[in-house]
Amino acid sequence: MKTSQNFQFIPIFLIISLPVLGQGLPDFESINQTRLEYNRQGMLILGSWAILNLVVGILRSFQTKGQDQAFHQMNAYWNVVNLGIAGFGFWQESQVAAMNFWEIFVAQQQIEKVLLFNAALDLGYMAIGLLLIERGRRLEKERWIGFGRSILFQGAFLLLFDAILYGFQQQLGIELLELGKGIALFK
Repeated sequence: MKTSQNFQFIPIFLIISLPVLGQGLPDFESINQTRLEYNRQGMLILGSWAILNLVVGILRSFQTKGQDQAFHQMNAYWNVVNLGIAGFGFWQESQVAAMNFWEIFVAQQQIEKVLLFNAALDLGYMAIGLLLIERGRRLEKERWIGFGRSILFQGAFLLLFDAILYGFQQQLGIELLELGKGIALFK
């Protein structure tokens, strides 16, 4: 009798498990590919922004004076770093090997944390930009005002960029978490 009770449990378990089995490997691999594509697109946007700011910044720094010249110079300086970040991001994405569910989950959590940390940094950049503008006005330093305007501008762009990318990545994280709940049934 004890054996038949165990066998009665098996059909119930299979019926409950069928939706999870139907999800299978392709779902989390698809989420991972989408995560990687969001990162690639983000690096493309950041790299394009950097190149545009470098070209315009260099050209305009020779055509302007005072605050405007400092603004364009700082835009060029700032975007050397952005271009490096975008290049490193592209390289890093090219190094991704096949991943299991838990590796994808950890990578997803990491990108979300990085984007939130970056957003906090962006707010800091904007605060520094405002501080430079205020100090420059008080001390009549046009260069500081121009640098401050640039840092405020770049910080605002990066805050918008990181917030939008975080929104996309967070949605993927929610989908991955839901998929993970189904996978946890087997453990």
